[in-house]
Amino acid sequence: MFSNLFLKSFRILLLPFALVYWLVIGIRNWLYNKNIIRSASFGLPIICVGNLAVGGTGKSPMVEYLVRLLKDQFKVATLSRGYKRRTKGYALAGKNSTALEIGDEPMQFHIKFPEIPVAVGEERLDAIPQLLHDRPETQAILLDDAFQHRAIKAGLNILLTDYNNLFTRDFYLPTGDLRDLQSEYKRAEIIVVTKCKPNLTIQEKEKIIKEISPYPHQHIFFAAMEYEQPYHILSRNAFSLTENTEVLLISGIANPKPLKSLLEKHSKTYYMLQYPDHRIFTIDDLKEIKKRFKAIENVNKIILTTEKDAVRLVKFNTEIADWPLYVIPVRHHFLFGEEDRFNQLIINFISHFGQPAQN
Repeated sequence: MFSNLFLKSFRILLLPFALVYWLVIGIRNWLYNKNIIRSASFGLPIICVGNLAVGGTGKSPMVEYLVRLLKDQFKVATLSRGYKRRTKGYALAGKNSTALEIGDEPMQFHIKFPEIPVAVGEERLDAIPQLLHDRPETQAILLDDAFQHRAIKAGLNILLTDYNNLFTRDFYLPTGDLRDLQSEYKRAEIIVVTKCKPNLTIQEKEKIIKEISPYPHQHIFFAAMEYEQPYHILSRNAFSLTENTEVLLISGIANPKPLKSLLEKHSKTYYMLQYPDHRIFTIDDLKEIKKRFKAIENVNKIILTTEKDAVRLVKFNTEIADWPLYVIPVRHHFLFGEEDRFNQLIINFISHFGQPAQN
């Protein structure tokens, strides 16, 4: 608690820098809004998944949700920046690709959906033509974490905001977590409030909708994080958490709070090794993990990590071969029975792309 208080106090001291940051991004957005700097459009459906803040709002699970929804009806591809990879420029994932080459989240997409094209490129404006050259059959592209990347004008923008840190209550970096203007939410066609508590009430829902104050063209949805059965990182054998299991949680993601809440309910005790977001794990990290795990006296114990972290750990397959290291998948679960309405909006966008608007 003391460290959190210190961090908040320190960030408040950075307010002058936050005001400068606000001014810079304000000028940038004004230039785009006035078409002084132009955004490029493409002749196929492009769906952008993003947020206004740094940190985890569930962008990767949303991209995966969309892939599952669309892949059997359309030839869909994903395009990400490939954050913290050790390569530059455009790349298309192949059978020998690694997380170091394309980034952890794209690697996760590639492992889970090997049948779809997974591309990376810092300059998405250049990467899209290259992707279409490599995979000309592509019918739709999912842009991962690109809402603030205004060089491209997506046909459908899905904006995610964390229930526990709504963009309406946030402030600009470095005092807060906002990396874009609050007012830019108006560019989104769909807003999803993620990481909601599963028992969110209608009254709480309506209160948040009123706070966000959506425009007439915008649709708002609410989703909770739904964790699935863990599986072994190498054998992929399933494992069921019990109230007798002690867990060493390995986390290199921005916001592990929902996962911690799950372990509080479904395990005897959990311990946590927290690493920076997108951590490139090292041999020294493995030694630290092994030491901490060995110190847990309970025989009924496992190591648990996220899918995003797992793609950066699997390279040590020899070192971790005999470890009880399990991976826990996560999905978005839409609340209030609105999953079908969300799905239909997405499918209709692609199906009717390029057709004249109906009056």
